Amino acid sequence: MSASEAEDRWFDSSRAHHYLLDMNSPLNIGLISYRSNPHCGGQGVYIRNLSHALSDLGHRVEVISGPPELPLNPGVTLTRLRTLDLYNPEDLFRTPRLEELKDFINLIEWLDVSAMGYPEPLTFGMRVKRHLAQTKKRFDIIHDNQCLSYGILSLARRMPVTATIHHPMTVDRRLAVQSTRSFYKKLKALRWYSFIHMQKKVARRLSHVITVSESSKKDVAKEYGIPESRFLTIPIGIDTDLFYPVDTLQKEPGRIIVTNSADTPLKGLYHLLFAVSDILKTRPVKLVVIGTPKENGGIEKLVKRLNLGRHVRFTGRIDNGQFVKEYARAELAVVPSLYEGFGLPVGEAMACRVPVICTTGGALPEVAGDAAKLVPPGNARALRDAILELLDDPSRREAMAEKGYQRVLKEFTWEKTALRTVDAYREIIRAYH
Repeated sequence: MSASEAEDRWFDSSRAHHYLLDMNSPLNIGLISYRSNPHCGGQGVYIRNLSHALSDLGHRVEVISGPPELPLNPGVTLTRLRTLDLYNPEDLFRTPRLEELKDFINLIEWLDVSAMGYPEPLTFGMRVKRHLAQTKKRFDIIHDNQCLSYGILSLARRMPVTATIHHPMTVDRRLAVQSTRSFYKKLKALRWYSFIHMQKKVARRLSHVITVSESSKKDVAKEYGIPESRFLTIPIGIDTDLFYPVDTLQKEPGRIIVTNSADTPLKGLYHLLFAVSDILKTRPVKLVVIGTPKENGGIEKLVKRLNLGRHVRFTGRIDNGQFVKEYARAELAVVPSLYEGFGLPVGEAMACRVPVICTTGGALPEVAGDAAKLVPPGNARALRDAILELLDDPSRREAMAEKGYQRVLKEFTWEKTALRTVDAYREIIRAYH
C-alpha cells in the first residue's frame, strides 16, 4: 500500500467515525457549476439560491464555478476557475492566444468547439479535478450541478460525490433534431449534444442522483438507464425576495408576459407567437417577452413573418425590480415550454401573484398543481383558447392568482429545499462510508 493510499484510507475511516458520532454537525460542501447564469436559466438560479440557503443553515459552502460572474452572499466562498470562455456573447468563439493553448485542457476545449462540439462539461470537470489536486482541498461532499464529467466522477474515490440532473438533455437533443428539415442542421445538433454520452456514463456510476421533480426522475431514469431507486427528488425553491406581488401598479388589459426569448424549440415560444397572431384577428393583445431573441434567429424571423412587431415587445436584460413590475402589469403569464425538468417561470409568476397558463410538458403540472390553466405542449390553438378564456374571466384570474401565490409560499421555499438537500447529503455520506 502506497503512502497516499494509506492516507486516504485513514481519512475515510476517521471521517466515517466522525459522522457516526455526530450526523448533525455542519457540513463542508463543495458545489460545482460549470456555467451558471445567475439571472436566467434554472441551473444558475439553482446554484445561487441553494448555496445561500445552505449557508444560512450554518454549513460551510464553496462554489467552484465557471463563467459568467456569479454574485453570491458573503457567507458563501466563490472559487472561479479560469476557462477560455468561448461562449461569452461579448466575444463569441474568439481565437485563443497561443500562450493559452499551451494548457492541454484549453487545447481540448478549443479543438472541440472548432469541431462544433460543446466541451465545457468535460473540460470544466478536468479543471475541477486539477484545482482540487493542487490545493489539496477536501469536502464532506461534492455536489455537481449537471456537469457530469469524468473528472468530477474521479473525485468519488476520495470523497462522497452526488449530482443534480435537472432534466435529461436527450430531450433537448431530440427536439433540436426534430425541429429542422436540414440534414446539416441535424448533424450539427447531434455533434453539439455529443457530451451526453459522457454524462450518461458518469450518472450511471453515481450512488445517488438528486433531481428536482418526480417527472424528471422518471425521464432521467428511462433516458439514462439509471434505476429510480438511486434518485432523491428535491423540488426547487422560489426566491420570494426577488419575486413578489406589486400592488401599486395597474394591470394593462390584454397584456401577456412570457419569460423566455430563446430560439430553442424546447421553450415553445414559436407556438405562443402563432397563438397571439390568431388572437389578434379578434381582439388586441400585447405580448411582453423577457429577454432578447437571437439576431436573425427563428424567433425574430417569425415575428416579422407574422407581422407581430407592434404587438410583441422584447425587454432585453432587465434588473429584478423591473422584472416584477413587468409581471405586475400583466393580466396573464404564459409558459409554453414543450418540456421542463421543473419550471421556474411558473413558480416565479405565481410568486408575483399573476395567473398562469402553462403546458403539461415534463414537470410543469407538478409545479402548477391546481393553480394554473394547463394545455397540451406544442399546441398553438390550445394556447389561444386558454388565453381568450382567462382574458374574458377576471374573477377566475383573481382566484388563480391567489391560489398560485399561496402555493408558492407553502410548497416552494429555498429553506425547505436546503433542509431536504442536507438530509440527502447525510444519506449519501453514510452510504459512502
